[in-house]
Amino acid sequence: MITPEVVNDQFIVQVANENHLRLAESICHEMEESAKARGTGIAKRSPIYVMEKMLEGKAIIATTMSGDWVGFCYVETWEHGKFVANSGLIVHPDYRKSGIATRIKAKAFELSRAKFPEAKIIGITTSLAVMKINSDLGYQPVTLNELPGDDSFWKGCSSCVNYDILTRTNRKHCLCTGMLYDPEEHKQEEKKENWNFLKESSLYERWMRIKKRILLRIKHDRVKKQERELEPAH
Repeated sequence: MITPEVVNDQFIVQVANENHLRLAESICHEMEESAKARGTGIAKRSPIYVMEKMLEGKAIIATTMSGDWVGFCYVETWEHGKFVANSGLIVHPDYRKSGIATRIKAKAFELSRAKFPEAKIIGITTSLAVMKINSDLGYQPVTLNELPGDDSFWKGCSSCVNYDILTRTNRKHCLCTGMLYDPEEHKQEEKKENWNFLKESSLYERWMRIKKRILLRIKHDRVKKQERELEPAH
């Protein structure tokens, strides 16, 4: 049983249920708008898909005390429960920088550990803020080949604007960073220091800028080459 949490007498963070179905369309719209604004897409999700997650008890929602949505995240499983992902984290524009994203991710992590205690919890993100939250929960950055090999997992990236980079590199490189929490490692090394995101964040930020510049330049050059090949000969 995941207990609802009241935050600063303003928000309620809890497992979503049928009472929240009416909010699904607005949540999906904001997911899409956020991806467009960042220029680094997150996979599109339909309101029906989000509703299914709510009814399955596999989503976390934050609302105001009056019931307006503040933030959302859902849980997906891959390879018969071997991997769990806390996906689609979104915060309403009016409540960003309030700290609510951290509470939502923590509650989604709690839900994942309760439902799938042996599963590795994974994430892929371009957001340094999400990386910071994940590192505080015990995630470590990993290469993309340490994530599920299941085609259905990567199909979820197909609506991302950077999907071409992922496919061209045979799923070895993208603008996203893979992150993983392995419960087995935490059992064996409970005293091991978590990856210090704050200590390493400037290095990661620089690396992500370089990676983005290189991968997008390769993509641009490839498009230009295709355009030249299509030009009629004179």
